Parts: sequence; structure tokens; C-alpha cells
Amino acid sequence: MKKKIVVIGGSFGGLTAALEVKRLAGDSVEVTLLSADRDFVFLPSLPWVIMGSRRPADITLGVAGILRPRGISFVHESVTEVLPGELKVRTAAGEYPYDYLVIATGPHLACDEIPGLGPKKGFTHCTFTMEYAIKSREAWLRLLEEPGPVVIGSTQLASCFGPYYELAFEMDWELRKRRMRHKVPITYLTSEPYLGHMGIGGLGKSRRFLEDEFAELDIKVAANQAIEEITPGEIRLAGGGLPFKLAMLAPPFKGVRGVAGLGNPRGFIPADQHFRHPEHANIYTVGVAMALAPLEPTPVPTGVPKTGFMTVRMAKAAAANIAADLRNLPPSATRELSVTCMMDMGRTAALMVANPLLPPRQKSYVKKALWAKWAKIQFETYFLWKMRHGYSRLP
Repeated sequence: MKKKIVVIGGSFGGLTAALEVKRLAGDSVEVTLLSADRDFVFLPSLPWVIMGSRRPADITLGVAGILRPRGISFVHESVTEVLPGELKVRTAAGEYPYDYLVIATGPHLACDEIPGLGPKKGFTHCTFTMEYAIKSREAWLRLLEEPGPVVIGSTQLASCFGPYYELAFEMDWELRKRRMRHKVPITYLTSEPYLGHMGIGGLGKSRRFLEDEFAELDIKVAANQAIEEITPGEIRLAGGGLPFKLAMLAPPFKGVRGVAGLGNPRGFIPADQHFRHPEHANIYTVGVAMALAPLEPTPVPTGVPKTGFMTVRMAKAAAANIAADLRNLPPSATRELSVTCMMDMGRTAALMVANPLLPPRQKSYVKKALWAKWAKIQFETYFLWKMRHGYSRLP
């Protein structure tokens, strides 16, 4: 009888895990992917959607069109409950039994934890989803018509900082091209203890690099800050307020909902060195949903980022370990996390590398170069081509 593999989530981790386990295990498995989203969105390009250099259709692929030609079932439903004792996943429409489960849901954006935060019930905008990016684009266009102060950055317990650094640089560059930068004061507000910390204790010379770049561009910095409340036109901090015409802030991250008993108090799911749950060896977790503790606490709490690059590597490792277990072999792929990313800086970009993710490291550096901008653009093209054709085996 074929083993049933259920994957929850249709982004970097979920798609990669589903494609890889089917490639490795072949006809011995039935793979089903459950996702609340019909589309795969290349999330690193959402800042470009906000700035207008990409349209939503440019970075969007239909999940069903990727999976079904490869014999993988796609179910467009939200998971409401995981029942490990019964080996099944529940949605509003039905139940799906599994022999192995891969949880790759990404974050829950907990805007409700800070009064006035978020584009739905609050006064701020953010990236992370296509819906939010489109709303942010509309807010950016309004700002160009009626200039005023901009505040960009990350709240306490946010776990992804890179896109907001990119937006600070991209907005500065666009405003300078329009000869209106002097009309738009920019403040970078962050829960990080210092610029360039990024939830991983910095990497290479990231602190000095970003401090120098922001100083040259006249971007003011408010680091090590916790937001108390956001009202129309003002972000309230313990030491005072920051006025804004446009505010774009990464919200606090939480983990998976509907998995009571599997995760920690914030919903992030623990995993061993082989991405298996400590108490349920047939449940694997990859990407943002996985619990990963910071190296050391910070005065204002921050989360550890899990980039798309990291998530794809996690998903491949989890799929390899499932395939090994199906053959009664021990797991071989381990949790050796590193990060390589290219940070857009408007006119140019920076290559950022940390290996391993948390210090002390074997390798860690930041390099600013025009070629990094072109490499970032080419990687977007490559990755969308790779996923469109289901070539998960490629780097």
C-alpha cells in the first residue's frame, strides 16, 4: 500500500518538500499538498511590487499547475487542526490521513498584538503577502502625491528584517530620482539592538556597513525600540512618538495555528537535527513554522529569520529523510543552517553571507556591488522558471 504524505503550505517549503518527496519516493507514495493560497508568490520580490518595478502577475505561479502534472494532489483549503494521535489533518471540508506530515505554513502575522498595527485594522502597511504588498503600493503612490515622513522597520518579535532594509534603500533611491527626497524624511525603526543585527547577531560588518550607508543617505535610525501603540499619524514608543505619513512595519511573527500540543506558546514547532518533531517522528517542520531560538536574548525581543534560501534547503533535507525512512534507512540530512541573500539597495545591492546562521561562524561577510543587483534579478527569473517546471532537484 502506498504511504500517504501530506504537506501543509504552498510556498517555498511546502512546494519544495512535495516535489522532492515525490521525486525521491516515486510511485511508493501519494503526496497531497494543502494550502490556503492558490498561488505561489516569489516573496523576495514583493518590495519591487510595492515600488512598481514588478506586477503581481510577474512573480506569481498557480500551485495546481506545478503539482498536478507530477502526480501530486493539490487541495485549496485551510488546515484547521492537526491530530497526531489519529494521523490525520482536518480542514473545514474534510479530513486527510497521513503516514508522514510536513508542516511548512510560514508565519502568522500577529498584527493584533500591537494596537493600531497592520493594514486591515490599523494604520500601517507591510510586505510578506501579495495582498499587503498591493495595499502598500497604493499607499506609496498616495505618498508621492502628498509627501510626508516615512517610518520603515520592524516591531518587537518580528523575524524577518531584510525586506524593510531593502524598502528603505529603494524608497530613498526612487525619491531622489524624482527630486523630492527633501520632502520625505525617512526613519528606520527597529526592535534590533543595533542596525544590521537582523535577529542573528549581525553578519560580517553589517552593523558598520548599514550605519554608514544610512548616514550617507540621511536615513534616521531608532533602534532597540518596542512599539506601544500606533495611532493615525504617530507611532508611540516608550521614549516618545514618531510622526508618519506612511509607515511600513514588519509585524510580530507567530507560528502555526490549529496545532495545539505540537508547538511552543507562540505556535512555533520544535524539530530535531533531522527536522522531525521530538515526540512525533513522522511529523517534519521546515521554514518559518520551525522553532529556532536566538543565540542570546536582546533587550527588545526579536525572532530568528528563516529566509526562502534556508527554507528550500530545509525542505529538501526533510524530503530526503522521509525517503530514507521509507526505505528503512537512517536519516542523513541534518540541520546545518546558513544564509546567502542579496539585499537590494536601489541603485546597487549587497551580497550577505552567514555560515552557519548563528555565530561563531566559519564565514560571514557583506559586499556591496552593482553585480549583486543583477544577480538578484537573475535569481528571481531562475527560481520562477525552476518552480514553474517542478525542477526541485536544482539548487
